[in-house]
Amino acid sequence: MPEISRDEVAHLADLARIDLDDAELDHLAPQLAVILESVASIRGVAGDDVPPTSHPIPLTNVFREDVVTPSLTAEQALSGAPASEDGRFSVPRILGDEQ
Repeated sequence: MPEISRDEVAHLADLARIDLDDAELDHLAPQLAVILESVASIRGVAGDDVPPTSHPIPLTNVFREDVVTPSLTAEQALSGAPASEDGRFSVPRILGDEQ
């Protein structure tokens, strides 16, 4: 069983900038040992003939070509807006000046 010492847990917590007290270190060390044991057992399941994968089945993303096509002009897009200003949509303010 992989062991992780209390000092190693304290070092990891320090690297992660996590402040742990003595009781938390004593509690976490055995838990992290169990996690390491689980990872080690998974490592032994796959044989040398099984390639590492990120997914159990092959995935193919479906992308369309990025083709420029005619679209609305700024004037056409703004023509249906209730209000516009300086070539942009004008909307009611929802935040005050306290930003």
